[in-house]
Order: sequence, then C-alpha cells, then structure tokens
Amino acid sequence: MKSKQHFSMLRLYITGFCMGVADLIPGVSGGTVAFISGIYETLLSSIKNVLSGDTPKLLIQFKIKEAIASIPFRFLLPLFAGIGTAILLFANLLSYLLEKYPTFVWAFFFGLVIASTWLVAKRVKSWSKNGMVMFGLFTLVGYWIVGLVPVETPENLPMFFGAGMIAIIAMILPGISGSFILLILGKYTQVLTAVKNLDIAVLLSVILGAVVGLGLFSRVFTWLFNKHHDVSIAALAGFMLGSVRKLWPWKEVILTRINSHGEVVPLIEENILPALLDGSVIGAMALMVVGVAIILFIDRLDLVKEE
Repeated sequence: MKSKQHFSMLRLYITGFCMGVADLIPGVSGGTVAFISGIYETLLSSIKNVLSGDTPKLLIQFKIKEAIASIPFRFLLPLFAGIGTAILLFANLLSYLLEKYPTFVWAFFFGLVIASTWLVAKRVKSWSKNGMVMFGLFTLVGYWIVGLVPVETPENLPMFFGAGMIAIIAMILPGISGSFILLILGKYTQVLTAVKNLDIAVLLSVILGAVVGLGLFSRVFTWLFNKHHDVSIAALAGFMLGSVRKLWPWKEVILTRINSHGEVVPLIEENILPALLDGSVIGAMALMVVGVAIILFIDRLDLVKEE
C-alpha cells in the first residue's frame, strides 16, 4: 500500500512564499520551486480535484458539505497564503531591484535555475531514448520561446483574463515562467502595476483567467505525469535548461521601445560575455553560486514525510 504524504503547514507556507517570489521574476518558475520541494504532483492533483474533479461534481449535486470537505484546505491554504504574501510584499522591491541592479538579480536567478534543472533531471527514473530526445527538443523550444520579442497589447479586462489564463499554465510548469509569458504578451508591467496599486478589476480578471486555465490544464498535466512520467520530466528539465537564455546576466541592448508609460525600455537584447573581470562581475558570479547553494539546500530539506 502506498504511503501518504504529509506536508508541514509552515513549510508549505514557506514553499508558497518562495513560489510567489519566483513567479514575480520573468524567467523563473514557481512550478520549479514546487517541483524541487516535493509538492508538485500533490499540487496538480489538488488543483484538478477542486476545479475539475470531485468538488465541482458535488457542488452540481448541491452536496455543499461534501464539496467543502473534498477541498484539501490543509494543503492549499498555507501554500497560496505564502504565494499571496510574497507577491504583495515583493512586487515593489523586485521592480526596484530589476531596474537598479539587473545584473545581480539575473545572476542570482541564473544560479537558481541551473541548479533546479539538475535536480529536476535527477527525478527521471530511467533515461530512455525518447526521454533524451524530448530533453534536447524542449531545450531548443525553451531557448526559442524566451527569445521571443515582447508585444504591446491593449489594457482591457478581456486581455487581462486571457493573459492570466495563459500565464498560470506557465507558472505551474517547472521551467517556464508565467511572468515571462506576461512579458511576451505585454502584460507584465501592467499586472505588476495593478498589484502595486491594488487595481481590483484588473486583478480579478487575471485571477479568473488563471482559475479557468488551471481547470482546463491541470487534468492534462496530471495525466502526462501518471502515464509518461520520465519523458515528461525529461521535457521539463530540457525546457528549464533552454530558459536560462533569458537569465544570463550580461546583455547588450540591440533595440529599444517606448512602453505605455512613455519610458524607453529594452526590446531586443543579446547575451554577451563581460568585458572585464571587475568587482561587479565577481559579485554576480558569487550570487550565481549562492543561487545554486540555496537550491541544493532546499533539496536536502525534509519537506515531505511519509506516513
């Protein structure tokens, strides 16, 4: 008989907090944090149950008490409380850091994602030919996607709904960043501004889109992990490796654009090697090492207990 997994509520909150911070950064995935902390498949199963499983079926049958009882509150509440806390606390700080110290921020998260890629790849139980092919293919796909040029889209509620629906799929997938999808759709700055200004209409549109997206795709992801576990993990690890293109700290701006606020911002950037080994380069490299060390430390934590 398979043992049950028990997750500490405090550690779930901390994991959610880390997921929230990760999802604020274009190029970093909260799904990666969920995966390396050992809660990923339980998260997918819980979302599927609440949005497209037993819970909605019971609600349709007007079995309200049974529907409420079917929701894994002990798991979901602390996790999403942590995510929400991180987003509210760090939206302003991360905007400031990305504006003032982009090289250091990207270096830190480069280290996080490189180490996370290795940890995710370790979850493949047996590397088959199909697994290796998918790893290589999705490395190229990830590299291509993060190189796409962002577009500018209208600031209306249906667009925010659609952006939330697409971005949430990325946020729960290890290796693909929901924030970066928002950036490509021209919605990252707009959503971040809505968070800072507590624009309820915009935030509700994004949240509703996210709920619909989760309901549609959580069942698909769960099926893939159940039926094609190793190949799915190999593909995710490849996607993560390809995505580090976005996180390389040293870039040269090729083309700029004027955003909706009249500010000049980079449109196309090219990764370059640093010209000199100065203090800033050494500091960035040190932050890469710190990022790697943090992920390896998280991997050693006893986040999951068997009962």
